[in-house]
Amino acid sequence: MNDERKGLAAFNMISDAIKSRDMVVRLAKNDFKTKYAGSFLGIVWAFVQPVVTILLYWFVFSIGFRSGNVGDYPFVLWLTAGLVPWFFFQDAWNGATTSMIEYNFLVKKVVFNVGILPVIKVIAALFVNAFFTVFAIFMFTVMGYFPGIHIIQLVYVLFCIIALALALSYITSAVVVFIRDVSHFLTVFLQMLMWLTPIMWNISMTDGIPWLKFLLHANPVFYIVQCYRDAMFGGKWFFEHGWWTLYFWAFTLIFMIIGGHVFKKLRPHFADVL
Repeated sequence: MNDERKGLAAFNMISDAIKSRDMVVRLAKNDFKTKYAGSFLGIVWAFVQPVVTILLYWFVFSIGFRSGNVGDYPFVLWLTAGLVPWFFFQDAWNGATTSMIEYNFLVKKVVFNVGILPVIKVIAALFVNAFFTVFAIFMFTVMGYFPGIHIIQLVYVLFCIIALALALSYITSAVVVFIRDVSHFLTVFLQMLMWLTPIMWNISMTDGIPWLKFLLHANPVFYIVQCYRDAMFGGKWFFEHGWWTLYFWAFTLIFMIIGGHVFKKLRPHFADVL
């Protein structure tokens, strides 16, 4: 019995992407450039929208609602440390979901391994995230809060985002080929998820509602955001979260197996539908 029959299809596709890493990186770079081809400012637009979004939220919450410091840190830094990983996850999952449709000309090629297409879109989103990670570190430094040794944890956080985004996108990228409404549903779902993930508000507000706090902790994206903040604020190492870390990887592993199975079952019919 081969690995795919054991439910490891997604891991095989990721392994294929690693073996073809030169082609994956080349296609990811081309994807990133093509997305903004023809516009006057080009790839600058990839960075403008997130920066404007951060400034807008900062203005609304800090100036409008007069949100104070979170602990010993200014609200704008706390907010930025939550939005940067969220932008990466959102862009990665959105892009990977529509990868089969966007690259339908490759899907129709019998010899092309379509399983690497979601990986290409996630890597393309990583380019923008690299800029914003540097941007966040710059903000912290300018405001006198340069991250300490915990900053090396950002590598782990990026790995978490990539793993979770791929696990989920192997399901959505396969289903959207047959049900195009999935992409619209995902847009709405991500809008809801952003507010259900304590990014712009502090989870300590739910201290008096234990069941709600438990549900919020069950959101794997919140684990990612918290680990990113721990890296920037020097709070904790990811392994100090213990059971929360185990839960995140169990969740990701289960959906990776499910996603690989769904993708494998539907893949033979992609070319016919597209």
